[in-house]
Amino acid sequence: MLRILTLAALSSTVISGSAFAEPLFNRVASFAVNNNLPADMGQETETSAEIIAASKDGMTLVYSDSPAKLIGFIDITDAKAPKAGGAVKMEGEPTSVAVSGSLVLAGINTSESKSNPSGKLVAIDIASKAIVSECALGGQPDSVAVSPDGSIAAIAVENERDEDIEDGKLPQLPAGFVVILPLKDGAPQCDGLIKVEMTGLAQVGAEDPEPEFIAINAANEIAVTMQENNHIAILAADGKVISHFSAGAVDLEGVDTKSDGAISFTDKKEGVKREPDAVKWLDNDRLAVANEGDYEGGSRSFTIFSKSGEVLFESGLSLEMTIASMGHYPEKRSRAKGVEPEGMEIAKFGETTWIAVMAERASVAGIYKDTGGEPQFVQVVPTGLGPEGAVAIPSRNLLAISNEVDLVEDGGVRSHVTIYELADAPMQYPTIVSANDESGKPIGWGALSGLVADKEKPGILHGVNDSVYFGQPTIYTIDANVTPAKIVSALRVSRGGHPAQLMDMEGITLDGKGGFWVANEGRSDRLVPHGILNVNAKGEIKAEIGLPAELLAGEKRFGFEGIALIGEGDAATLWMAVQREWGDDEKGFVKLVSYNIKSKEWGAVIYPLDKVEGGWVGLSEITVHGDHAYIVERDNQIGEKAAIKKLYRVALGELVPAKLGGALPVVKKEEVRDFLPDMKSFGGYVFDKIEGFAIDAAGNGFAVTDNDGVDDSNGETLFWTIGKVN
Repeated sequence: MLRILTLAALSSTVISGSAFAEPLFNRVASFAVNNNLPADMGQETETSAEIIAASKDGMTLVYSDSPAKLIGFIDITDAKAPKAGGAVKMEGEPTSVAVSGSLVLAGINTSESKSNPSGKLVAIDIASKAIVSECALGGQPDSVAVSPDGSIAAIAVENERDEDIEDGKLPQLPAGFVVILPLKDGAPQCDGLIKVEMTGLAQVGAEDPEPEFIAINAANEIAVTMQENNHIAILAADGKVISHFSAGAVDLEGVDTKSDGAISFTDKKEGVKREPDAVKWLDNDRLAVANEGDYEGGSRSFTIFSKSGEVLFESGLSLEMTIASMGHYPEKRSRAKGVEPEGMEIAKFGETTWIAVMAERASVAGIYKDTGGEPQFVQVVPTGLGPEGAVAIPSRNLLAISNEVDLVEDGGVRSHVTIYELADAPMQYPTIVSANDESGKPIGWGALSGLVADKEKPGILHGVNDSVYFGQPTIYTIDANVTPAKIVSALRVSRGGHPAQLMDMEGITLDGKGGFWVANEGRSDRLVPHGILNVNAKGEIKAEIGLPAELLAGEKRFGFEGIALIGEGDAATLWMAVQREWGDDEKGFVKLVSYNIKSKEWGAVIYPLDKVEGGWVGLSEITVHGDHAYIVERDNQIGEKAAIKKLYRVALGELVPAKLGGALPVVKKEEVRDFLPDMKSFGGYVFDKIEGFAIDAAGNGFAVTDNDGVDDSNGETLFWTIGKVN
């Protein structure tokens, strides 16, 4: 049976206290918004779920889809099985939505250019999907909010700058402003429009304010962030400025600032402007902002202010470090703004006020409880790719997060809306975390590929990262006896006393001498040679074995993806799984390549692949247990298209290699497990890369997915056990 690794306790980096002592948010469903496209728009259409809202009864989600120019609806009557609710086409680009009674108020950008901005507020009936009214705004709207009492709506009209002009430096007129509209029975009253000028307030670009996000408290006070201006203003319902203040700056100590293929929290940045994006009220006196950064800053944090501008709490790097311990740190964004907290939601469920902070580049949300002082960290939940907006539905104990990134052009993951339920249940995620290193920072990790089990200690495994971390090739030790599994140590692979280069480690096995054999998948575009490496217990490469000419004659990029050692003494032979067909292979057949360590003889057999419609099928792991070699076979497809994620086995008696260059025998395979139900049970979309599998000393099988180092991925790593392998 599948045993999902749930959270009993994490290191202090991730969470303190028992995960079962209080209600928690767990993902219950994900909805790909391309399933909501109108019939006359093909599935190749780029979609996005950017800002999200919920109907008053909590049964319908509404989101803005900027690239497809749609307002989308999702039926969540059954939150665990969301259904397409249709979409309304807009004449312009939807930027934000809010619910007002029975209506959706959508901000629509109709600008012909950034220098000549225009926009409107469109009211749509939720039940009929009919457009009820429109109000011209006189500029490009970016955020829409409705007051808790339903009496007013406020719109941040950003009139955003063109980043291609003088590197986006301010000022770039026309200036942005705020619009306040009275509401009657939910409908905006256009003739009562109030335009609030925001010029002259900020210390940065005072003549060119760019209102970014807006929120209204129960006293009908309006909080406005001006991200590029690093400023926050509080307005009354009549537009009067109650207060305004700089968002300020912070010093960051122990941060990664280099996009160098390595995760190293050893740098510092001083005077980093917060430049907040989303803002939400905690109550009538306190507001919280997510400090994404844009123009010059990005403090990788969230901050709680009083409405007069006093800093009441600053999260600093704590959220980023927690995210890094879960393998979600976006190393390629180190030089910029790291995890980029951007979206935020705050809502009261029962007697508890919950805070959700979305980290755009890490594709997670940090969940906190408001205590009136320092927020209490509770958990981090995985989202789709690029979380942007969120809406809480306390009446149903639900939270929905909209994820804007759609990789349709690259054949990757689509934009999603993810739904979570607050309940007394074990925490589902993370499934694997890292301990802290000697400096007190999390062991940086991601892109886990091959796995191998310790020969004697049950639950102890070793894994490798791949070429995403070209500056930090690493062999990790994983303790799977705890829940979630924990990376307890990191062995950096070195060559000549320096971090090894030209590495793409995709497989690992024990060498019987305290070290490892590693499969190095070649990448000619990165000057990485195909081969196998012997690494000692100190991480030093002691031997490098290139491939013979007979094998290289058919060389292609997709090389060794797994490695296993069979036999002892003079018979000790390494077996490597080649991921895809090479030039001399018949379509649908790949090689299992052998190398006798003592005689240095090469050989191979042929392995038959399953067939799939669309995409390709290949191998990603090989491990030995008892009388069989266990092989992971997968397609390269994601989400609903994923079809083949399976574990097969081949009897060792079948692995009789023939010489390269001649006819090779075809082995017989036997299906052991279909991993698709396992992967779907986690509630997210199905990943393409299940890349690691090992069977431990007690006979339990463990599987892991490769998160691509959070590059064109939501960063999620699934690590689970399938129990005893018979």
